[in-house]
Amino acid sequence: MPDPSIPHGSPTPGRTGLASAPPPEPPTPVSVQEPPPAHTLTRGQIWTHRLLVLLFVFVCAAAGVLLVVLPWTPQWTDNSLLLRYPDLRTVVTNGFFRGFCSGLGLLDIWIGFSEAIHYHEDKLP
Repeated sequence: MPDPSIPHGSPTPGRTGLASAPPPEPPTPVSVQEPPPAHTLTRGQIWTHRLLVLLFVFVCAAAGVLLVVLPWTPQWTDNSLLLRYPDLRTVVTNGFFRGFCSGLGLLDIWIGFSEAIHYHEDKLP
């Protein structure tokens, strides 16, 4: 029963002057969708991937060893290209540049062997 002390048309405490809206519906549960089936590889694709990883590791290791060792040999400074360009020879014979090249070689070796260690393959169908 309405309160006689509140005039007709005045908003009641706790209510706005608007008509009451129906209570919001509870959110509908989201259906959990299963992930799509993983792409499975054939035997030929797996062997191709294995050979490519092996080739990548071999190239990285060979280039890395070359970059680590070559800057400290006489072939690094006594070649026909550097004999024609003496300014380039002063840069290449700098100890910092040689160390930088050796550091790149170590990084290259590390990348190659890291790829070999972290190698994984998908399961066969």
